[in-house]
Amino acid sequence: MHENLFSEESFRSELSNFEFAFNRMAEVIDFELFRPVLDSILVKKAPKSNAGRKHFDYVQMFKILVLQDMYNLSDERMEESILDRRSFCTFLGIYDSADVPDSRTIWHFKEELGKEGIRKLFDRFSVEINKAGFSAKKGSMIDASFIESPRQHFTKSDKEYVNKDEIPPDWSKEKAAQKDLDAKWTKKGDRSYYGYKDHVVADAKNKIIRDYEVTSAEVHDSRELSGLLPSCKENSNKDVFGDSAFRSEEIQKKLTSEGLRSRICRRAYRGKPLSEKAKAANKIKSHTRARIEHVFGRMKNFGTDFVRSIGIERASRFIGLSNLVYNMDRIAMLIKCKVSYFTPGLYLKAV
Repeated sequence: MHENLFSEESFRSELSNFEFAFNRMAEVIDFELFRPVLDSILVKKAPKSNAGRKHFDYVQMFKILVLQDMYNLSDERMEESILDRRSFCTFLGIYDSADVPDSRTIWHFKEELGKEGIRKLFDRFSVEINKAGFSAKKGSMIDASFIESPRQHFTKSDKEYVNKDEIPPDWSKEKAAQKDLDAKWTKKGDRSYYGYKDHVVADAKNKIIRDYEVTSAEVHDSRELSGLLPSCKENSNKDVFGDSAFRSEEIQKKLTSEGLRSRICRRAYRGKPLSEKAKAANKIKSHTRARIEHVFGRMKNFGTDFVRSIGIERASRFIGLSNLVYNMDRIAMLIKCKVSYFTPGLYLKAV
């Protein structure tokens, strides 16, 4: 076999026959929409001299985080994958190995961005979503999903301090840095979970995440409802759908006081089974409520139901990014399907 002058173009032409999810995004989303937010968060420091490597483009670095989230890659594997995959390089606009950021640069970029930076990027994209005609409709779906983290092992004496959110006095600084004291244990059914929770509200029509909150795993789903209600009120339909975990007299009154209609499933109690009428009503509500499982299912396809970092600060950044990437993927799919209510704009383009 021998190289020919057009071998690289041939590779890229063949790759174009495959529809990668990130290429679908690139077709319909102009990533420049994130630049003002990134520039405001990541203030460039004036270099002391002209020596050394130049700053990597912030939009390009953000696109690296998008790929990293979609393929659940560590920083080291991300660097390796950019060097190895032509499709990644094309998406990122990298054509020389010298322009590939190393794993340490990727890590540092995420640290600078932080959870607040991700939240601002999420909010910025939400504005563009509404401009394009994808406003929240058909009611709001609320639910939470477990995001597990590496399980920690503590001695009996350690637990006495950890349960009080204190660091055991005999731990070295290095050991303490490797222990996640923010993640918590909880149990659902017969299964135990350790880590965090992603509490979200999504609209029933487009299955787009409108808002989210991140907590440790033991926090009950209903505890975060109040923070998500403003997004429910922005929905053109005031129905709020949720499973029976959200059902309580207090929540029913809260929804009514906010001008919202409860479509939360009823639950049976020991000695008090549901009537046939209540079962029928639950079935109708579940037709809509269950659509939020499609949201979590798609995110799990990306492998974002497990976080490797330590602490709720980094977990919130990871989970917030996963919610944002899901929305970007969802919008790209909707636009590719040529939905009638889509309005092309400066940053979201018809295909």
